[in-house]
Amino acid sequence: MPANLPAQAKHKWSEVSSARTPQEKLQALKEFLSLVPKHKGTSRIRAQAKRQIATLRREIEERKQRRIGKGGPKFFIEKEGAAQIVVLGPTNVGRSSLLTSITNAKVTVSSYPFTTLEPVPGMFQYENLQFQIVEAPPLIEGSADGEARGPQTLALARNADGLILMVDLSQNPSKQLSLILSELEKAKILTQEPRARVDIERKHMNVGLKILVLGRLNDCTVRDVEQLLKSYRISDGTVKIYGEATLNDIEDAVFESTVYRPAIIVANKTDAPNAMRKTKKLSSLVGNRIGSIPISCKNQTGLEKLGVELFKMLNIIRVYTKEPNKREHSPRPFILKKGAMIQDLAKQIHSDFYEQFNYAKVWAKPSEKRKGVNKISTSKRRFPFSPQKVGLTFPLEDGDIVEIHTK
Repeated sequence: MPANLPAQAKHKWSEVSSARTPQEKLQALKEFLSLVPKHKGTSRIRAQAKRQIATLRREIEERKQRRIGKGGPKFFIEKEGAAQIVVLGPTNVGRSSLLTSITNAKVTVSSYPFTTLEPVPGMFQYENLQFQIVEAPPLIEGSADGEARGPQTLALARNADGLILMVDLSQNPSKQLSLILSELEKAKILTQEPRARVDIERKHMNVGLKILVLGRLNDCTVRDVEQLLKSYRISDGTVKIYGEATLNDIEDAVFESTVYRPAIIVANKTDAPNAMRKTKKLSSLVGNRIGSIPISCKNQTGLEKLGVELFKMLNIIRVYTKEPNKREHSPRPFILKKGAMIQDLAKQIHSDFYEQFNYAKVWAKPSEKRKGVNKISTSKRRFPFSPQKVGLTFPLEDGDIVEIHTK
């Protein structure tokens, strides 16, 4: 059930949401926290508020340092390439060694702990794609609660397309992984697809509240959701509900949205004693929930598997485009999520290609799945030969070549 906060606390949260500066938001958050009663039902909300307070305090302090000329680490990394992958792990597990082994980045590799104080990006080439690999500062116990630039590091993970969770097979990899997963969970970052996802897009134009249930509500009705949101003074905007959501999930999204980031485990130092035994123990700990790759940065072994595993983890496909009357397709592919259709490609190219769409031709790799007929298709069936004339809802697969014709 929802936390049943007093009206004063809900009113104060609306001030938090509308605060214009970090200082205003910090003050409103502290006042909000003082109004939240301490009991089991409010523990999640209190923890989230405390994390946000810690993050804001750090942000305000860093801004102050920059104003007086002392500078400070820069934590925002603009995305480049097909996807941004953030490398997370405790200190001295080999994050810097991994970055220098697979990218062009110039990184200081040291046996001293906490060498990396700010994120360092590099580009990793896999076939005809480039993934941006970002080494994050180390995680420690309490990172999600504000320790050692933890909130900024976890914000990097929240903004990324995927994560590498790195552990050291010469130490206790199971303990290290448990620490990483615990800090991610506290920061509302999931490495497994959640049962439910709630996106709240607030607006301030008196447009009313639009609730789109794209999954299922488990213990409530749309009316209950509307009443809960309005009690927090959210009366304008769009709310999208995916999966099987409860009223608790809706309330959690009011305070801090949960995000899903696909992840793989990279277990470094297979050259260490008892590495194989520890690898098996690590695998039994996660089962088939998260994939893992044992590597040795020192011996440069296992790294050849990384590109394939990252591509699978991201659940993406490459689709090439071809202009009518030209023989060759574009050398650079469009990157789409697996399950994407012609309409998704058309929108990504330009809205005109979607709005003025007539038909498309698809050159597809032959496979047993690809069966159909010589006419415009809106089904999920594939064709045994190419090219074929298809419609907007034709599903695409990795390596397809598409030629779009407009009206």
